[in-house]
Amino acid sequence: MKKNKNNNKNREFTHTLILASLHSFLNIFFKKFNLFSHKKLRKINRQFNKKTMPKLVSGFMMVEVMIAISIIVVSVLAVMSVAQKSIYVSRQALHVSQAAFLLEEGAEVVRIFRDNSWDNISNLVNATDYYPSFSESWSLSTTPSVVGIFTRKVNISSVNRDVSTGDISSSGVDDAGTKLITVTISWNEGGVVVNKTLSFYITDIFS
Repeated sequence: MKKNKNNNKNREFTHTLILASLHSFLNIFFKKFNLFSHKKLRKINRQFNKKTMPKLVSGFMMVEVMIAISIIVVSVLAVMSVAQKSIYVSRQALHVSQAAFLLEEGAEVVRIFRDNSWDNISNLVNATDYYPSFSESWSLSTTPSVVGIFTRKVNISSVNRDVSTGDISSSGVDDAGTKLITVTISWNEGGVVVNKTLSFYITDIFS
């Protein structure tokens, strides 16, 4: 009979300890995601302390209980932190992949303009931001536009060639049939603006 009473007490303590651990975890969860107001949480905590904690500490030292709860809480926080970091890294990798696609698409847009007519390229103003947009056909506009979270712009620069060798150089004679194109993709990632660029030369191959 005495053994049964002890077993019942042990089971009751175990259940109460689990309940206390769950209560601590839910407290952290509710505060992190603002599911309850601070006033509501205080009311729940008072009711829990009044009804449950006296049973929990009966026969055991308070220190032992707090150590057990602390271990569980720290473990849960560690798991939540790792999960949150993994989600952030995965989202960042997705954005980098999308940016790479948009860079290549922007380069193809410029090549389409070149293939239609070199005037589409030569008439662009140097050091001016052009934003590709599609509506039945591609166009380059100076009006800013976005693709989801991304801003894509195209810049054009003149190209000089060495008089003696004909190679591209920082000085020399302006080559009207060659331009330097720079496509830039920018977006906000966790409060930081990320920029990716793709630069290439384009020439008037149809003249």
